[in-house]
Amino acid sequence: MGIGLYVHIPFCIKKCSYCDFNSFCVENVIDERKVYTKYLLKELSMHACRLKDKSLSSIFIGGGTPSLLHSSEMSELMDEIHSSFDVEPGAEITMEANPKTLSEAKLKDMRSIGINRLSMGLQAAQNRLLELLGRIHTYEDFVENYNQARKAGFENISIDVMFSIPTQTLGEWMDTLGNVTRLEPEHISAYSLIVEEGTKVQSLIEQGILSELDEKTDRRMYHACRSMLFKKGYAQYEISNFSKSGYESRHNIMYWKCGDYLGVGPGAHSYIDGKRFSDFEGLGKYFESIDKGFLPVEGEKTLSLAEKIEEAMFMGLRMNEGIDMRELSKKLGADLNGIYAEKVEMLISRKLLKRIYKDEREMIALTNRGIDLSNSVFVEFLLEDEAQ
Repeated sequence: MGIGLYVHIPFCIKKCSYCDFNSFCVENVIDERKVYTKYLLKELSMHACRLKDKSLSSIFIGGGTPSLLHSSEMSELMDEIHSSFDVEPGAEITMEANPKTLSEAKLKDMRSIGINRLSMGLQAAQNRLLELLGRIHTYEDFVENYNQARKAGFENISIDVMFSIPTQTLGEWMDTLGNVTRLEPEHISAYSLIVEEGTKVQSLIEQGILSELDEKTDRRMYHACRSMLFKKGYAQYEISNFSKSGYESRHNIMYWKCGDYLGVGPGAHSYIDGKRFSDFEGLGKYFESIDKGFLPVEGEKTLSLAEKIEEAMFMGLRMNEGIDMRELSKKLGADLNGIYAEKVEMLISRKLLKRIYKDEREMIALTNRGIDLSNSVFVEFLLEDEAQ
């Protein structure tokens, strides 16, 4: 199986009020993106020699707002990826896209250069909530762009929606889900808003202008979402992700199963052959390093066996199918049943974990209660410091 490639496009027209991602608002998007694209292509070519023995099974172009790139720039990017790497036939190639940065012509161009999956950020169907979140689009803009994407030939579309937004009601959340499911996208990601440090939402909460929704309301929204999407034919395959059969995000599953991936662009993270590394976050250092002929890598760390085990447990338990402890033990070269036997039995007795038997495989997975208390479950799989 090949590796994943994440390509970071850091530009935005406007920073969303909840966003703490490595993204930049620029006055002259056209000039900035031209310069940036040139450096991004250089970084891709610099990685080509190091990874010549690896193929790409998934590509994810994220941001920021990747749909701000001109069609010609996106075409250059895809050409460089194909010339630098062995892209597997049938690879999943996703582009994130924000409503109001798309047109039917641009969508047709994206489809023609090989992008076969679209991830559209809606967040809410109520314009007052979109304004509160700092989104640049209305719900009507989203619907127009979604219909244009279908006309352009996209048959695999994911929609991001958000709950636990300050002032959001349960009725509004259900209305959002109802509007989204009527469009029949292949995939839906439903996230609870997390108030991140340094964001505008955090500042408004600290000033007393907004209030976070309580945990009870957050859980009511989450369970209502799971119930509605199940009735509408969407299978939950990860804590926050739902899809029609066969349309699970292959790229994200690679993350949850701790597969290898390369990230390019400022702040992008990579994990290759047990080593984790990331690019400089600032554009200045990113450009300077490439100008000097060096990969713009800020730091590199080789994960210890204990760290690999912990990460595999945390990430694997996010998926509804759970973890095959025997198979994971073989992969990591460690007896996980021996390490975690008491912990697993304790969590099963507390109805936080369950056993699933499938195709002669024994899996452990989170229960519904375990999903609600997932952070408490994950903590139980931390190993002692000396094992690090």
